[in-house]
This record gives sequence, structure tokens and C-alpha cells, in this order.
Amino acid sequence: MPPLNLAPATPEDYRRLAERRLPQTLFDYIDGGSGDEATLRANVQDFARLELKQRVMRDVSNLDTRIELLGEQWSMPLALAPIGMAGMMARRAEVQAVRAADALGIPFCLSTVAICSLEEVAKAAKRPFWFQLYMLRDRGAVGDLLQRAKAVGVKTLVFTVDLAVLGARHRDVRNGMGAGVGALARLRAGLIDYLLHPGWLRDVAIGGRPHVFGNLANYVPTAASPADFREWVDAQFDPSATWKDMEQLRRDWDGRLVIKGVLSPEDALAAVGAGADAVIVSNHGGRQLDGASSSINMLPRVADALKGRASVLMDGGVRGGHDIARALACGANAVLMGRPWIWTVAARGGDGLVSLLKAMRADLRTAMALAGVTSAAEINAELVERR
Repeated sequence: MPPLNLAPATPEDYRRLAERRLPQTLFDYIDGGSGDEATLRANVQDFARLELKQRVMRDVSNLDTRIELLGEQWSMPLALAPIGMAGMMARRAEVQAVRAADALGIPFCLSTVAICSLEEVAKAAKRPFWFQLYMLRDRGAVGDLLQRAKAVGVKTLVFTVDLAVLGARHRDVRNGMGAGVGALARLRAGLIDYLLHPGWLRDVAIGGRPHVFGNLANYVPTAASPADFREWVDAQFDPSATWKDMEQLRRDWDGRLVIKGVLSPEDALAAVGAGADAVIVSNHGGRQLDGASSSINMLPRVADALKGRASVLMDGGVRGGHDIARALACGANAVLMGRPWIWTVAARGGDGLVSLLKAMRADLRTAMALAGVTSAAEINAELVERR
């Protein structure tokens, strides 16, 4: 763990700093997974099993990490994934994140259950950001959210499909955040922990207004706390939703449509058949079906099944530029990164996130140079071997 007076260098450094700063309840919410967390661990461990091929004596004096994808120019093949309740980890975290993403020229995706609203993030953004949406039981709320997203200039909708039911997240249950836990129990579980983190209490709990989920305030007018919003959201996940519902969403949304939560070739093909422009190979960061495949292991099969019919992205376990190179070699057009960005904003704010993203871009450039390629487009399956 880095001393407090030294600059963090890796996502793990920021993770440990975030653990110091955040109440345990909140740290476990972003850090934990479902069940025994086997899939959560596999997301990272399976990246490490991919060996990058080192190639020498090639002219790598001019490196280019830029790509063009989904109608946008990216400075590198990395986007910031949607993080629910991010604004509870740092003051107006979603605004800090979109500013950092804009500074680096990469996409930022806002969660349905963000603290900062679509409208607030739009005021801070310098380029169009993405919006992540669930298929809620309240279809009127879904339609309204689509209209609000269009009104603030969103052009890319990320539709998350792997939440028919909520995964068994044991850390949340132990910390009093599970379904059915009463307000008094939550207070008892968190009060002492909150008081032991005065920096977070002063900056976020008091100064950051994290008690309102900005996108949902109109639909849950009686909510008085984050727990009230979470209970409403948990009850809104629709286990009856099918690809027919997505076909309707495709008719209602005239922008780009990305399906997040695909973890099989069959579902990837179904998503494209229902109108998706891209899929994100994802197991929800190991927070849903424990024991499911890691994203990086499933990625080549999905990419092979689609064969250029739609763009393929992935998330889960990305911890550095070398992982971006590995994912591209396994068939991804780009990756999304979730936990590292919220650890970083929680620990060191938006400036810290800019530093992390610059370090990841430098790491990607190093991986490219030592693998003998000069552009992200040159990274292919020849550059990795599985141990």
C-alpha cells in the first residue's frame, strides 16, 4: 500500500486509498461481488493468464492509441462504465468523472441509478456522454428517461440486460444494505462506520447531497434516503422482459443502441437480431451469477460469432493498459472500466482520475511498443497466448 504522502501509481493503489476513505458499507458495495465472488476474482485472474507476445527490432517510434467507434473519436479504446450510486463515494462523482473522460477524449456512461442526474452531467460535459438504462417495470419511466436522454444530447444508449433478478451480494447483506433490511438496522449498521470517516462525512454526506438519485427523483417522490431509492429500483427489475421488449426499445430509440450483459454467442446474436449496434461482453463485474464465465474468457467466442456484424466491447477485470491490449487481441473493439475509476475518484477526485487515465494510456503505449505494433488497429490474436 502506498504511503499517504506518495502518488498512487496503479488502480490497486487507488483501491486501497478508497478503502481508507470510505465507510465499509460503501466500499464493499463497489468492491464486492455475488456469492463467493469466484467470478469477480476470475475477471482479473483470467486476464493474467493471457501472455502478451514480445516482439523486438521493429520501428515503434510513432504510436497511435486512437480509434473510431460508434460514431465517435476515442483517444484510446477505453470508456468509463456506468457505476450505480457513484455520487455516494465522492462529491458529485459522476460530474467529476465526465469531466475527466472529456479531458482524455474517451466516452463516459452515466448510470440510471446515478446520484447526479442526466441534466446535471450534461451541464458539465463538453461532448455527448452515454446513458445506461434498465428495463424497468414502469415503462412510463423508461419512456420518460429516453426522452430526457435525447433532450440533453445523448446519442448512445447502453441497455443493461443481465438484471432480471438481483445477484446474491453477501457483503451488502452483512452491511445492512440487503433487501428487507429496516431503516433502524441500516442506521445501526452504518452510523459508527460513518462517524469513523469524518472526511467522507464532511465532503460527501454533508456537502455532496448524495441522498437523492437524480435520474429517479421524479418517479420516487416519497423517497427520503438512498435506501428508499434502492428499494424502488430493486422492485423495478423486470424478470418478464424478453428480446421483444428490446425490439420495442429499438423502435423508441433512434440513436445508437449498445446491449450490456451479454455472456454467450447465442445472446450476442439475439441482441444484434433485435437491433443492437454493439454488445458489451459482461458479467456485471461479477455481481450477478457467481460461477459464470469471466468476460475475457467469453470475449473471443462472442467476437467470432458476430464476425463484424456489430461492434464488440467488454468489461470486467480491466486494470491497466496491458489489459486493454489483451482484450483487443481477444476480439474487442474497446473496453469499459468500472471499479478503478470510482476507486480513484473516491480517493483523489477528478484530478486523480485524469492521472490514472493518462497512466493507462501510457501503459497501453508501452504494451504496443514492446509487442511491436504502432496502432490499436494492429493488435490482433497473434499477440496473445493463453497459459
